[in-house]
Amino acid sequence: MNGLPPLAERMRPKNLEDYIGQEHLLSENAPLTRALDAGIIPSMIFWGPPGVGKTSLAYLIAEKLKKTIHTLSAISSGVKDVREVIAKVQNAGMFQEKGTILFIDEIHRFSKSQQDSLLGAVEKGIVTLIGATTENPSFEVISALLSRCHVYTLKDHTKKDLIALLDRAVKKDAVLSNRKVKFKEYESLLAISGGDARKILNVFEILISSFPENKTLTITNTLVQENAQQSLSRYDKDGDQHYDIVSAFIKSIRGSDANAAVYWLARMVEGGEDPKFIARRLIISASEDIGLANPNALLMANTTFQAVEKIGWPESRIILSQCAIYMADSPKGNGAYMAINQAQETVRSTGSLNVPLSIRNASSKLMKELGYGEKYKYSHDFEGNFAAQEFLPDELKGTSFFKAGSSPKEKDIEENQNRLWKNKYKK
Repeated sequence: MNGLPPLAERMRPKNLEDYIGQEHLLSENAPLTRALDAGIIPSMIFWGPPGVGKTSLAYLIAEKLKKTIHTLSAISSGVKDVREVIAKVQNAGMFQEKGTILFIDEIHRFSKSQQDSLLGAVEKGIVTLIGATTENPSFEVISALLSRCHVYTLKDHTKKDLIALLDRAVKKDAVLSNRKVKFKEYESLLAISGGDARKILNVFEILISSFPENKTLTITNTLVQENAQQSLSRYDKDGDQHYDIVSAFIKSIRGSDANAAVYWLARMVEGGEDPKFIARRLIISASEDIGLANPNALLMANTTFQAVEKIGWPESRIILSQCAIYMADSPKGNGAYMAINQAQETVRSTGSLNVPLSIRNASSKLMKELGYGEKYKYSHDFEGNFAAQEFLPDELKGTSFFKAGSSPKEKDIEENQNRLWKNKYKK
């Protein structure tokens, strides 16, 4: 628009007071706030989905602490670039008194050797590393580097956050503040965003540019829906459909549509997606969506991940296709997924209940005297390697977490449990 940067770039906050969202990190007495107030920050990794303010937060931290910041993108930078920045900081010597932040965007795309090149400078405090990643750092950041960094999780923007961003853009942006724009409804714009601030602002800007400048534009859900397709198609030429497409891929597998699964896989392959990212999602789906209905799916998905690590593009596409088709055609069951969800919910609502005395670990004489393990029945000493006894806390006796779906395998498990436990857990 008028040769200016996109709206999302123009609306980047200039200081932490203008930063919207991430209250769990930046509210009073929150962990990051305390570190900033102390004036000493550790090396850190910002982990969160696109458009939640990872880059902005890194720059605002540097601004608040009056530190020099150097930026590298893991997509276009290598070991040479890392070493050049470190050498530049070291050569600055006394002129670099306030310290330096090295911000690496998409750090998960750095190889092991590239991440290794950061270790010495981070450990010696030559630079304070801030890495940004959309991927779980436990998988994508080497343990030696991860142990030297604090990991802060950034959350999707809330409805309140996104509305505040839109309202501020209309009032404060140099271009939009000259337009007559009113919001009557927000829901369709919010749905388009998926919590991504960059996406909602840039789509909103394209939407606005489709209408005459001299007329009042009232934003309604109908207006957005009627014009969203054109706006989104224009936005997506340079945008990132990363999460939308992998969501479509996994939902196609869950829905047993092998053809759709292969299509969305092809979209990711052609888009240059990281094959390990795809393989990792297959492993999750193998347990969440197929689970006990076909335990071989998890073996297949895990083997696929190992094979992809060894092979890489372009041959990995064949391995991923084989796994995706197999999983789409596999019987489905989410009994294990629902069981752990319910069990966690019970733990959160009931707290730390006592372990029954009979199954406590009697690791000392005193514990034995107190009755730890006294009435425990060693299952292998009994017929069929089974002895009925209580394994749950007293308050949860008879509570059932696993419930079979329509999968024959899950029904077999439920029936066997009912047989063993004489319908103790049946509801």
